Amino acid sequence: MNIASIENLKKSYGVKALFNNISFNISDTDKIGVIGVNGSGKTSLLKIIGNLDTPDEGEVKFFGSKRVGILPQDPDLDPDITVLDQVFSANSPEMNLVRDYESTLMALEQSPEDVSLQKRMLSLSQKIDDENLWNLKSQVETILSQLGISDYDKRIGHLSGGQRKRVAMASALLTPCDLLILDEPTNHLDNDTIAWLENYLLNRHEALLMVTHDRYFLDRVVNRTIELDKGNLYEYDGNYSNFLEQKANRKVVQTAIEEKRQNLYRRELSWIRRGARARTTKQKARIQRFDEIKDRATDLSETQLEISVGFTRLGKKVIEIDHLKKSFGAQTIIADFSVILGQNERIGIIGKNGLGKSTLLNLISGKLKPDSGTISLGETVKLGYFSQESEDMDLNLRCIDYIREKAEYMENSHGETVTAAQMMELFLFDKNSQWVYISELSGGERRRLYLLGILIMAPNVLLFDEPTNDLDIETLTILESYLDDFQGAVLIVSHDRYFLDRTCEQIYSFDGNGVITTQTGNYSDYIAKHPLGFNKQEEPVEKAVKAKVDKPKIRKPGLTYKEKREQELLIDTLEKKEKRLDDVTQEIAIVTSDYTTLQELSEEMAALEEEILEIMERLETLETLENGI
Repeated sequence: MNIASIENLKKSYGVKALFNNISFNISDTDKIGVIGVNGSGKTSLLKIIGNLDTPDEGEVKFFGSKRVGILPQDPDLDPDITVLDQVFSANSPEMNLVRDYESTLMALEQSPEDVSLQKRMLSLSQKIDDENLWNLKSQVETILSQLGISDYDKRIGHLSGGQRKRVAMASALLTPCDLLILDEPTNHLDNDTIAWLENYLLNRHEALLMVTHDRYFLDRVVNRTIELDKGNLYEYDGNYSNFLEQKANRKVVQTAIEEKRQNLYRRELSWIRRGARARTTKQKARIQRFDEIKDRATDLSETQLEISVGFTRLGKKVIEIDHLKKSFGAQTIIADFSVILGQNERIGIIGKNGLGKSTLLNLISGKLKPDSGTISLGETVKLGYFSQESEDMDLNLRCIDYIREKAEYMENSHGETVTAAQMMELFLFDKNSQWVYISELSGGERRRLYLLGILIMAPNVLLFDEPTNDLDIETLTILESYLDDFQGAVLIVSHDRYFLDRTCEQIYSFDGNGVITTQTGNYSDYIAKHPLGFNKQEEPVEKAVKAKVDKPKIRKPGLTYKEKREQELLIDTLEKKEKRLDDVTQEIAIVTSDYTTLQELSEEMAALEEEILEIMERLETLETLENGI
């Protein structure tokens, strides 16, 4: 059942058009992932549907009194209220009752002898029992616990950015709603919490609309994918893997159609240039058709990020860490850690939030000093540090000025000298956007600019602290390919399991109490030996069944009556399928602007080709039996 209809939305910021006349529906069973490069309008689309922003044109219709819960990318929370107030901001009688219970319980823990609190606690327990809300109370406590929220009376203004995001997420997850909207829900979460959230959303019955760049998350949670590309919206059934396959098919079909359009356009253009005169009705119609063919052009250009940045030669000595120790107050971050890193190390650093992953990178970069032990860098080491906060980014600078401060010129991986402006174009900042102030960029665009600012200085040792936060999937894919060819050491703190699997060959795990364990292999190899609590699955016990082995029978050449009849029917069916395939091919050549019909025809074409292949394989089998081969 449809719960919402998004109709003909248009949205622009200044001269930049995000999307133009996009429409789609949301049903109550949908778990939708929204995909697109940074700056394509994903966050704007979610805000419009969540009523946090308005479109330039078009509207969002909800059928009936549907409730919407939303987690913005950067939640705007009241700094003066407590965590408990924010978590229970959904103003429903059930949630208010559970909120009073949790608040009273917290007060009673501080003053266990208070008789009035004891009586209130008994009264609230009875009300929860009468209303049968113990499941809701248990759900609240589970969500808060899994998200690491325990200090309920702390003010929002005293929390870090990551803590605020988790509090906002708890509030969104606990809001009774028919549609839950999540913008980058995995940012600032550790791997254990992401795995829990994955399972929670899979088992949640309400509709889901979310933006995330976590490819494993998309693969396991969503059943429908929406792509924003150059102002257009494309819909795909299935998860991220299905999206990749269907998008490739769409590109093939669009390319074939555009090539046919261009051939027809060239023929008509030649006729026009020979001096066509619009004197007759037929000539007028042909000229009009020529204009229509010209206007039906499809933009097939790929605005793909290109990372062709060079790097500085690296000597044999890279990083040597000897008996490193670091504490903050009573908390031991690193107890005693020693390691020698070589030239082409690919290290993934994992662990729960707050255990010291970023601290290790800050110690290596020299931003922090160890309590004891040493960190020695080789003489040729040139560090590039991609931090979480984009620390040196002055939002009042223009984009081009920010990059020129890093380097006016550089040598790319092919040995060619390129300017800062040319490098920016390769990073998808065209001539107009290069002169935009950094404050006007989207979060993902800022991170892409920040990445260029680091790479343009040609480092040979890269430190990445949560590089997947806010970077779109296409940028991550190109970055992964760049790291494949990078002739230097790479240390990556990340919660993105796909990125860790794709780039790392060794894992450093922060296990708590300052303990760091190392293991060869990528993240999946690590999890195979250290499975997460909610990823453990009992392996089915297969019963051993003794198969009855019959003596093989030797068959004589020739077909039975049924097989001959089957062969005749298959030949007849094959002719019909091939004829329909020819018809579909011609229809595709005609339908160029109606993408919905085009997608239906391309799907039918793929199904026909598969059916024809199956029929031909069966006919070959029958022919083999007939000839006794």
